[in-house]
Amino acid sequence: MKWGRQRRARALLVSGAIVAVLVGFIALLSIISKRRGSTLITFQKNETPSVPLPSRAQSNSAEAQPTAVAIPSPSINASAPLPPASSTSPGKLLIPVAGVRPEQLRDTFSQARSEGRAHDAIDIPAPRGTPVIAAADGPVVKLFPSERGGTTIYQVSTDGKFVYYYAHLERYADGLAEGQFVRQGETIAYVGDSGNAGAGNYHLHFSVAEISGPKDFWHGLNLNPYPLLTR
Repeated sequence: MKWGRQRRARALLVSGAIVAVLVGFIALLSIISKRRGSTLITFQKNETPSVPLPSRAQSNSAEAQPTAVAIPSPSINASAPLPPASSTSPGKLLIPVAGVRPEQLRDTFSQARSEGRAHDAIDIPAPRGTPVIAAADGPVVKLFPSERGGTTIYQVSTDGKFVYYYAHLERYADGLAEGQFVRQGETIAYVGDSGNAGAGNYHLHFSVAEISGPKDFWHGLNLNPYPLLTR
């Protein structure tokens, strides 16, 4: 009887020890779990914030907007890199309107024009249809209908360093074509009032510019034609 009681007491002690071990083990697991959770939360709170990136749609939208590039129509007043100033000048130029003498010319190079522009050219009044002659030898590089200049001609000097611009023409000489080489004094057009000259204001707008090369004939450093035509 006594032996039976001892066996039951030992069984209870073992059971209690097992329960205690299990309870301790569970408690340990709970502590470890809480520490891990705490560590994870701490990491999230302390991580460096990232800069918000645009969505793919926003990025594509930004990339799809092309940079505006101004492509100037042929004009020696266009904003573009200019050749460096030099002491060179064209050779002897003829007054590009038939029958006009040097003393009849007026220096209008620095006169103001619309939109804050300077004239950068000389105006040579003449009756409608008066022949316009080539001021120098050289190829015709462009025949261009301009909003301001009207019917125009771009001619480059034989050395490719200068461009001669004839504007407000009534019409071209018969057979004149781009690429054609014309001789000084040859009729290339006729005086008119095309473009923004004003109805009945018949004259030739003539300008000279130093250029970096014949392919960039619309980018130039304007020279005053007046002293070039009267020297």
